Amino acid sequence: MFENLFIFVVSLLLVVKSATLATKYSVRLAENFCLSKYIVGFMIVAVISILPEAFISINSALKGIPAFGLGTLFGSNVADLTLVFAIIIFFAGKSIKIESKILKNNVIYPFLFLIPLTLGINGHYSRPEGAALIIAGLIFYYFVFKNNTCRVVGGQEGNRGKNFLFLILSMAALLIGSHFTVTSATDLASAIGISPILIGMLIVGLGTTMPELLFSLKSVKKKDDSLAIGDILGTALADATIVVGLLAIISPFFFPQKIIYITGTFMVIASFLLFYFMRTGRNLSKKESKLLFIFWVIFVLVEFFVNK
Repeated sequence: MFENLFIFVVSLLLVVKSATLATKYSVRLAENFCLSKYIVGFMIVAVISILPEAFISINSALKGIPAFGLGTLFGSNVADLTLVFAIIIFFAGKSIKIESKILKNNVIYPFLFLIPLTLGINGHYSRPEGAALIIAGLIFYYFVFKNNTCRVVGGQEGNRGKNFLFLILSMAALLIGSHFTVTSATDLASAIGISPILIGMLIVGLGTTMPELLFSLKSVKKKDDSLAIGDILGTALADATIVVGLLAIISPFFFPQKIIYITGTFMVIASFLLFYFMRTGRNLSKKESKLLFIFWVIFVLVEFFVNK
């Protein structure tokens, strides 16, 4: 048991560290191509930020426990949309400003989380349903990306090769860490007699939010609020659509319907609650961050009693 615990902790730390480095070099690479800060956050950093839960979920699917991966994805999203924002506002000591273009470009954003719930209401994801989720995610990303680039300024191309190399190396380390995170988490759950899905939702899911949390904290301190918001929103959307879709395409799977009814419902409510707060005064205040934190605590308690 202690050996599994040690491997689990080390593997999860490797996932967090390698994902943080991947995020760092993806930002530098994006800046080489002169992308706007919001696009860097919503698309480039978000794509890298989903790698921990994506690799963990794919590994779980290949090992025949896709429900572990699905629980990790939905649990991570609830934490991203509530706890992560609460922590950022707490440490920043100020409200987060919401630019009007973010609200304008993301009118349908919360509704997109209803797609994986609707398709998975029967406790099964098929390959066509997986393809539909991926297409839905990519279409939304396309419209966000459209008209948000700029021309490359001379001298920005210089470090593309170096940044790309370090990005690939950090992603390789991330892949190794995700493999051992899944195997050790499953063994640990068996040893202590709890559901692996619970570990995926609460422990692994929380751990995989670290890259976007650390990146967003740095962004807010630099007064790049849009970069932080874009990262978190983009990560959650990609998890709920593209990554879940990839799982279904790799191996269509059945899963406990309570993941949809409970975890999925919490995820959807969190997205609508977050956007409601964003639209009130066009910022996220300290009071609203406390409410988001309380919502996450309620989620944890419900999941614990349902899956213990």
